Amino acid sequence: MLASTAMVLLMVPGLALFYGGMVRSKNLLTMLYMSFICISLVTIVWFAYGYGLAFGKDVGGTGIIGGSHFLLTGISPGQAYERIPTYVYAAFQATFAIITVALISGSIAGRARFGAWIIFVVVWISLVYAPIAHWVFAPSGWLYRWGVMDFAGGLVVELNSGIAGLALALVLGRGIGFRRHEGPRPGNIAFVMLGLGLLWFGWFGFNAGSALTDGALAARAFVSTLIAGSSGMLAWRLLEWIRLRHLTRLGSASGALAGLVAITPSCAFVDVAGAFFIGAIAAMVCAYAVEMKLVLGYDDTLDVAGIHGAGGIVGVLLLGFFATGELRGTAGLFYGGSASVLGKQGVAIVVVGVYAFVATHVIGTVVDKLFRMHMTQEEQLRGSDEAFPEA
Repeated sequence: MLASTAMVLLMVPGLALFYGGMVRSKNLLTMLYMSFICISLVTIVWFAYGYGLAFGKDVGGTGIIGGSHFLLTGISPGQAYERIPTYVYAAFQATFAIITVALISGSIAGRARFGAWIIFVVVWISLVYAPIAHWVFAPSGWLYRWGVMDFAGGLVVELNSGIAGLALALVLGRGIGFRRHEGPRPGNIAFVMLGLGLLWFGWFGFNAGSALTDGALAARAFVSTLIAGSSGMLAWRLLEWIRLRHLTRLGSASGALAGLVAITPSCAFVDVAGAFFIGAIAAMVCAYAVEMKLVLGYDDTLDVAGIHGAGGIVGVLLLGFFATGELRGTAGLFYGGSASVLGKQGVAIVVVGVYAFVATHVIGTVVDKLFRMHMTQEEQLRGSDEAFPEA
């Protein structure tokens, strides 16, 4: 679990490189640091009160929010959560919170001021991430008790960050490049590929580590993660060839990422065939989802909503079809399960998506009004690295 925690933390510099390679060079350093600053900010918030809100004793028995163990009071280093020290579990979950809010930065790349981003991160983790984590991950959370399946964060991390990214993108409005209909100009594809490699490596700790033990459960999650990322990459490439008759490196990276996103909630609930189909289906859905911003006119700069939001929806929903029933005894439709399983997964998607969108939109609007989160047109032309060198 210590190794898995370190692997998930490594996803943050992986994400920084992935995002940094996708933006123009004039925004590279700021994009990198928007991810790195989340490590320090979220860690302090998490151990001060975030873990208590997400995994503390449920307030009023409603399954809405926790309210104990602030500053880890009442927890000793030797005290166990299931079979591991609670200190280790708290640190493991801290890395989930870090990567989730860092993901949102891709939706506003090149048009958000760094200082206001810091304020947004602290408020968002407190008011959006912690409650949703309690609903889904904590045994006393209402969605967990209701039987909703999310092994490693399809709702808490992927859908949450994707929908939050969409809301924040709408708050800040379209960037000057989007208004000019300029296509994406990745500054460094090598960074993108290196970032993908680090993300994929960390994802094994993310998914297999969520088993909280070694053995069969972790093995299934590990293998499913490898398969879904691979089928996602190949499916995106196949779709590119069918539609455009040429292949792109960025498309391959996006396909692998879509597969990894979708398998996150389902990695321990599905077999090899399920992992393959979930990865491939997610890649094909996300390949079209990323184009919706051009149809509807919202500037989701690095496709956070198109890949993490849409991919999270696919992964959570397909559990209603592909869950084998070996874990929790809950089988999907393809394995003799009830339609109610699919219904619960769908309800969870709607509830988490609506809360993430509304709460993030309110937080983003307030932060923008008080601290001017959006960059001016002149600042965007200069680039965030030059406009805000103090970042």
